[in-house]
Amino acid sequence: MKIIVCVKQVLDTAAQIEIDNGKVVSPSSVEIINPYDEFAIEEAVRIKEKKLDTEITILSLGPEGFKDSIKKALAMGADNAIHITDSRFEGIDSYALAKVLASSIDKIPYDLILCGRQAVDSDMAQTGPAIATFLGIPFVTVVTGIEFSDDFQSAKIIRQVEGGSETHELPLPLLLTCQKGLNEPRLPSLKGIMAAKKKEVLTLSANEFDAGIFKIDNNRVTQKNLCLPPKQKKGIILEGTNEATSGELVRLLRIEKII
Repeated sequence: MKIIVCVKQVLDTAAQIEIDNGKVVSPSSVEIINPYDEFAIEEAVRIKEKKLDTEITILSLGPEGFKDSIKKALAMGADNAIHITDSRFEGIDSYALAKVLASSIDKIPYDLILCGRQAVDSDMAQTGPAIATFLGIPFVTVVTGIEFSDDFQSAKIIRQVEGGSETHELPLPLLLTCQKGLNEPRLPSLKGIMAAKKKEVLTLSANEFDAGIFKIDNNRVTQKNLCLPPKQKKGIILEGTNEATSGELVRLLRIEKII
């Protein structure tokens, strides 16, 4: 089986962020693998542990710094990686990103594509389904369980829905976006970190793709503004009898123009 795992690098969710030139930055914080993508990597490795002839390829589009996350993914147990990097990709939207990734995937054999449910920086949850649409294969989102048939030609997929779950049975190839609860991602072992140094990372530039698919002018989504939420005022605790506090509460609500 050949598995492709799409990986993005994001700011740590605990980072103190700032807005600089319309971008979210955090100079003092490290960047990490998108947490949902870690579930995808872990699931791919677990599949390989059951089916030993499985090959796992990490696919990532981003600047040079993304190599840190690619190396961690390789240390977790992936076999090789493709890193698409070029300044000409900067600013493309999820549609163009998915089209570039799908164009790259279309050139290599695959049976299963795993993505995170969404990236925790943009929270759009569009890239995975868009890749599947461009490739013309079925997809299931928010996956919490995967069970393959004996011949690994189809799979029973459990996905999270509001208030419960639902099950789908689909043939391969297909794309799945992974949700928390699917597994518990492992930490790279020392042996895995050392082995990752010898694994191949193929670097591709924008020259490998049709320039029309990643032109900023073709973006379907345009960011008009980005700002931090307003700082909340400190809460007020009212003390006294119910009659006294209720009157004061109404007065404060009127002052704040809530009522």
